[in-house]
Amino acid sequence: MSYSTNGSNCPLQCVANFNFWCCSPNLLFGMGNPLLDICAVVDKDFLDKYSLKPNDQILADDKHKALFDELVKKFKVEYHAGGATQNSIKIAQWMIQEPHNIGTFFGCIGKDNFGKILKEKAQEAHVDAHYYEQDEEPTGTCAACITGDNRSLVANLAAANCYKRDKHLDLEENWKLVEKAKVYYIAGFFLTVSVESILKVAKHASETNKLFCLNLSAPFISQFFKDNLMQVMPYVDVLFGNETEAATFAKEQEFETKDIKEIAKKAQALPKVNKKRERIVVFTQGKDETTVVHSFLSQLVQEKPLDHCVKAAHYAAYVVIQRAGCNFPEKPDFK
Repeated sequence: MSYSTNGSNCPLQCVANFNFWCCSPNLLFGMGNPLLDICAVVDKDFLDKYSLKPNDQILADDKHKALFDELVKKFKVEYHAGGATQNSIKIAQWMIQEPHNIGTFFGCIGKDNFGKILKEKAQEAHVDAHYYEQDEEPTGTCAACITGDNRSLVANLAAANCYKRDKHLDLEENWKLVEKAKVYYIAGFFLTVSVESILKVAKHASETNKLFCLNLSAPFISQFFKDNLMQVMPYVDVLFGNETEAATFAKEQEFETKDIKEIAKKAQALPKVNKKRERIVVFTQGKDETTVVHSFLSQLVQEKPLDHCVKAAHYAAYVVIQRAGCNFPEKPDFK
């Protein structure tokens, strides 16, 4: 069954199955690709030099190698802890406010200056980040080149692609943090890096009846990493995506429908290991009706009703979309 924001009843019992008396540190766990966001207002010459469009998002290639250092040297920059999953943890912490370190985050960075800055920015955002640090690849970065109302994003994943389960997740002190969590959130982008790490966390969540959430993240995940995605899908309690990602997922799964609500129903009906809780499918449609919800982690870990989670998601998206990078005011104005 799907759920839309104009309904008053939630037919799914996911939230009701949570028995959290209060929020506590490390309640939410995320694992993904950490990036240091480097934001700056630039000029047209800078865009032209690196063949960038004013409003676009691309992965860095050889011709962009010097871009990041030049951005820092030539323009006034702002640094933010970034990456899809880490941003979600940040927003959840911001919406909750207290206590700090609600979210734990795992990912791989380099032993370099950008890595040092990233650790500082994660700490400032009150995210309990435990990075796997290696010296083979530099810390992943995302340049946000702002011109007027446009933003050109250039991402260099670098170290983010180097996460190793046996070098980090399997370590006793790190696994204890996984066990401490009650809600798990991972972006589909991480399926390209370490599906074995995702499966270990997902199986733990299923065996202990905790909530495991996965975001489809981008159409190419459903297309080119379908096998990895479908290995994880039986453990997914909450599936996130937008309308484009949903349509691609439906095509790859041969659902034979383009209707978002029908796709949600079919995705929810896919095989699931933990029978104690029904799967919630979360599809957004821009300005149109939200079939379920997006970025509702802050309210879910506080055992809020699903309609409240929807409202919280819309509020958070409204705030963040108006600002450069994933940043926000000191405190939310949401009740």
